[in-house]
Amino acid sequence: MNLFIKLILFTIILYKTPLSSNEDIISAVENKYRSEENVKRDKFRNPIETLEFFGLSKNLKVLEITPGRGWYTEILSHYMKNTNNFYVATYKQPPFAEEIITKIQKEFYNYFNINREKFGAFKTIYIDKNLNFDSKESYFDIILTFRNTHNFLNHNKSENILNSIRKALKTGGVLGVVQHRADESLIKNFEKGYVKESFLIDHIQNQGFELVERSNINQNTKDLKNYKKGVWSLPPRYANGEENKDYFKSIGESDRMTLKFRKK
Repeated sequence: MNLFIKLILFTIILYKTPLSSNEDIISAVENKYRSEENVKRDKFRNPIETLEFFGLSKNLKVLEITPGRGWYTEILSHYMKNTNNFYVATYKQPPFAEEIITKIQKEFYNYFNINREKFGAFKTIYIDKNLNFDSKESYFDIILTFRNTHNFLNHNKSENILNSIRKALKTGGVLGVVQHRADESLIKNFEKGYVKESFLIDHIQNQGFELVERSNINQNTKDLKNYKKGVWSLPPRYANGEENKDYFKSIGESDRMTLKFRKK
């Protein structure tokens, strides 16, 4: 009888834990302090489903790579608040697009320093010009990169950053990737922001990772991927300005692959 009771209790705990985590992720996404413009994009970026897919948990050590203006950081920092387990990696000196990246990073830190109490604090790891992590911090459970890999590939820095990520991850640790997805028939890969899924999987696996699972959480079948100004033609960038803006708005944000890797 005692063994039977223990089995029941174990089952309850096993099924209750993901629900609790799910509720915490939902709470972080519904945080009232998030930027209104960021919230509008939830329907395209699907943060709840995406973070659940990657296995986010408060007791894990988490690193977000080059967070841009902090769309996901608003959610992650709130979710990881008071855990002392959340880090972001930003450039010490950008190896490309220096003026733009420097401006974006300045805006990022200004915003989160002002709103520290609302979102929670995080620690910073700096990336040097060779894309090495200028820090002894390691043994991360999860490292996340959202819509960054085309930049690394375009500037021949992808192997460098993947090597740094691999060093920083625990053995068996998770690398979560979201990236604009190109058609497999595309001749020129990653030139306009889109990357072939098969190519990216092979590329990352060749750097010491194994694909665990992939998902179409962030799929958009309306995205034709044949625009003169690439993925940036779509919202929220609208690279063509007012020209055909209603058309691009009707498509929505890009079609994206969502990939979960594990360090071998």
